[in-house]
Amino acid sequence: MAEPFCKKLELVLKALSTSRGRLAADLGVDKSIVGRWVSGAVQPSAHNLSLLTALVAGRVPGFTALDWDRDMQSLAGLLGADPSVVTGGRASRGADSLPLPILDQVHAATALRGEAYEGFYRSTRPYVLAPGKFVHDHALIRRDGNGLLRLSMGTAGTVVDGWVLPVGNQLFTVACDITSGALIFGIFNGVGNAKAEVVDGICLSTALDAGRTPTAHSMMFERIGDLTEDRDADDQRFKDLTGLDPVAPEGSIPEALRKHLLGDFGPAQAALGGDLLLRMPLARSISRGPAYRESAPAVEEALPPVLKARL
Repeated sequence: MAEPFCKKLELVLKALSTSRGRLAADLGVDKSIVGRWVSGAVQPSAHNLSLLTALVAGRVPGFTALDWDRDMQSLAGLLGADPSVVTGGRASRGADSLPLPILDQVHAATALRGEAYEGFYRSTRPYVLAPGKFVHDHALIRRDGNGLLRLSMGTAGTVVDGWVLPVGNQLFTVACDITSGALIFGIFNGVGNAKAEVVDGICLSTALDAGRTPTAHSMMFERIGDLTEDRDADDQRFKDLTGLDPVAPEGSIPEALRKHLLGDFGPAQAALGGDLLLRMPLARSISRGPAYRESAPAVEEALPPVLKARL
């Protein structure tokens, strides 16, 4: 097949308005199995492919196992979907087009650990144009039809679209501010838990000033919700979140988090044993999963001892 089976299955689910959970229930398999098919981690066995084909045939008369060998445009036409969305929409563009020699490794890591990062998040970051203030972006991370993690982020009319690429214990983000066309890059510390609750790292972008000044700053993402089986409902929730006032109310950022994101660095700090450059080492990271939330819900308690000593 010219295109991976996972992309074709994603197209089928969208064209038939069927969720992964509904498909799993109809086939009598666990939802995680369908998730692995859609992510590209595995392909259905001959038995499950036969059941899946019969299920599609119940909605698309004449559909057979041979139709899985069609190209994406032909399959879209058979399903009654607009073939142009395959070449002009998300199905044809993405991180697969990046010239990354380790893209296979990224795919494998996403298939294994991607589910831990899917969900809704709220960021906390310094407000570049208003020193002393902070901004909350809202983000949606979800596996795309190509099996990779897609990042959608919005703040007060600004829309960011890109990818989250897990490599080792880190998450590398490559995104674009659709409003201005500026590229945004990030490196965040990942987690080893089944679900990420908090991740932190460093973001590189351009400020919204006249010179579009290149700016690097620390940034934290905190999970505020999980995805549902209703993709449209998730999209609407994301849209609602991006309409919120992004500026954090005065006094709403805990002092420990404020100091964590605004840590001093430079020659003077290096002379005192601190950092010469802006860093987010694992020893000071507050990235964590749900197990830590139960035992240490406060931001101050979640900080590593070495960072507590600086407060």
